[in-house]
Amino acid sequence: MNTRNRHATWLAVAALLLVVCTHGISDVKGAEKEFARTTIDLGVVVSDIKKSVEFYTKSVGFTEVQGFKVPGGFCQEAGLTDGPMLDVHVLVLGEGESATKLKLMQLPGVKSKKSDNEYIHSQLGYSYITIFVTDTKAALARLKKTDVAPVAKGPVELPKGLPQGVFLTIVRDPDGNLVELVGPQG
Repeated sequence: MNTRNRHATWLAVAALLLVVCTHGISDVKGAEKEFARTTIDLGVVVSDIKKSVEFYTKSVGFTEVQGFKVPGGFCQEAGLTDGPMLDVHVLVLGEGESATKLKLMQLPGVKSKKSDNEYIHSQLGYSYITIFVTDTKAALARLKKTDVAPVAKGPVELPKGLPQGVFLTIVRDPDGNLVELVGPQG
C-alpha cells in the first residue's frame, strides 16, 4: 500500500471513530432512531367544530381525513378528560405517515376555559402554530375568500439576520388561536 492510500485509509478510520465517538455505534450501524416520526400531531379543543374545520380547511388549506372516536372510560383512565368521550376530526398537511396532523375536537356540554392569546406572551403554554407555505400571496388570497384578515400587517418580511425573501402573516382561528403562515411571496 503506498503512502497516499495509507493516509486515505487512516483518514477514513479517523472519520469513522469520530462518528462513533460523537454519535454512538448504533447510528453507524443504521439502528432504529429514537422517534418513529419527526412530525408531531397537535390536538386542539375548539368551541365550534364546524367553524374550526371550515377555517382550517377552507381558509388555511388543510385536508380533512378520517377521524376517530375515543370512549369516555378510556379518556378518563388515560387522563385525557374527566369522563367525556372525544370525537376527533383529523386535518392534514401533506400525505402519508409524516403528514402534519391537526386533531380538532369539541366536547358538547363541557365549559372549557378560553386561552388568552392576545399575544404569544399573554400566557404560558403553547401559543401558536406555524404553517409553512410556498406562496404567501396565494395563502392571503385564500384567507380573503373566507373573510379572514391578518392580525396586523401581513405579510411582513423577516428581519435582517433571518432568512431573506421569507414573509410572515399571522391570523386567528375561530377561537382566537394564533396561526403563523410563513413563506416566500409568489
